[in-house]
Amino acid sequence: MTDIYNPRIWRGRFKKALVLEHPHPDLDGYLEKMGIEVERMDSPPDTEQELVEILKRGGHNLIFKRSRVQITQAVVDATPNLFGVMLCCIGDDSVDKEACARAGIMVCNDPISNARSVVEMVLGEMIVMSRRLVEAVTATDAHQWTKSGTARYELKGKTLGVIGLGNIGKQVAQVCAAFGMKIAFYDNREVAREVGDLLGWRSLGSVREVFEQSHVVTLHVSATDYQGRSNVGLVTREDLMSFGTNVETPGPKLFVNAARGVIYEPEDLLAAVKAGSVEYAFVDVFPQEPRRKGEVWRNPYADEPRIYGTPHIGASTQEAQPRIARHVAGTTRAFSCAGRVRNCVFSPKHPIGIPEGVSPSHMLAVVHSDRRGTKKAIDETIYEAGLSNLSSVHRDFPDYGIAYDVNALDGALTDEQIKGLIERSIANTGDPTSIRSVRVIEVCPS
Repeated sequence: MTDIYNPRIWRGRFKKALVLEHPHPDLDGYLEKMGIEVERMDSPPDTEQELVEILKRGGHNLIFKRSRVQITQAVVDATPNLFGVMLCCIGDDSVDKEACARAGIMVCNDPISNARSVVEMVLGEMIVMSRRLVEAVTATDAHQWTKSGTARYELKGKTLGVIGLGNIGKQVAQVCAAFGMKIAFYDNREVAREVGDLLGWRSLGSVREVFEQSHVVTLHVSATDYQGRSNVGLVTREDLMSFGTNVETPGPKLFVNAARGVIYEPEDLLAAVKAGSVEYAFVDVFPQEPRRKGEVWRNPYADEPRIYGTPHIGASTQEAQPRIARHVAGTTRAFSCAGRVRNCVFSPKHPIGIPEGVSPSHMLAVVHSDRRGTKKAIDETIYEAGLSNLSSVHRDFPDYGIAYDVNALDGALTDEQIKGLIERSIANTGDPTSIRSVRVIEVCPS
């Protein structure tokens, strides 16, 4: 394990990036325009050790990836030059966030760019299931004429139950409301409940109530909730078995999961379908997914014709991937040139950066423990260096025991002054790991 008594220190903007899992190639061009050398791998590393060796040789400042390659403690320890993991997706469960926090590595994602693609896929799946189109196509291909209205429904007037009213869940609900569906939802965040209430949707008190009172249920939660609690097993067999038991009008019992494969056990969904509690399901995510093309993999629903599986393609559209590349590149530029952070998974939806109108020559960006005395050490070091602190922003991440501090200065700290900052922080806090990473950044011209 890397000796975290020696914090990561970097002077200047970032120089080198490792790109994994084929984010859109536009990303490379954006990074190169920032002066960042790009090493793009045609296929992801076969093992953790292979990734470690690549990082040791390359000394990359940033890793760009999607959802498969695991960022572990060993990966974090591979190079002291690593300062950011940039996720070209929403999900962050492939990253050991605690290991990154301990090392002063920021982890950022893109929670917005793929939303429309997922929304359209989910809506299409609802229509396909409610009209039994897959069955119709299969029968027609077999030269069978099965024209019938039996168990075929319109979505209008039916109740959609949304579990997780975040960016995607809210958009799914809005589109379905425009289709004439009634919207019920469950979310344990107070702000999300208030948004749903303002939009005229029915807030329910539990996952069970959503299943009981809906014709269609769609999942849009992360691997963990806003308090860091795991969503593994959030949906139980009993929830699935209760589907539609308290609806006002007849209709289908349709289930969509484009969120995470670990929210329920595959065996529970299979049991609910066999029992008729769920009539049809569309699943885009699985508890285990292959890491690369050609890898042996088994679909747990392969033998059940009423569960339709797709290979995690919710965001895989010609439109979404360039948007993601552009968004993540913008996040990178702000982080590299000015220490600004947005979409940090340690504290989602809380951008951190110096406000507009301040014109420093340098930024001092520090990741440190949230022990009392660290901020004081930073301020005292800047003062004793004879520099003016034109503006500063501080944000605690209490779930991870760290804080991020950005200071707009009229000059740069020397190596000796940075050493003094570290020593002063240790003296103030009694914590030899109090400073995790330090960056001195010459501000990019606008």
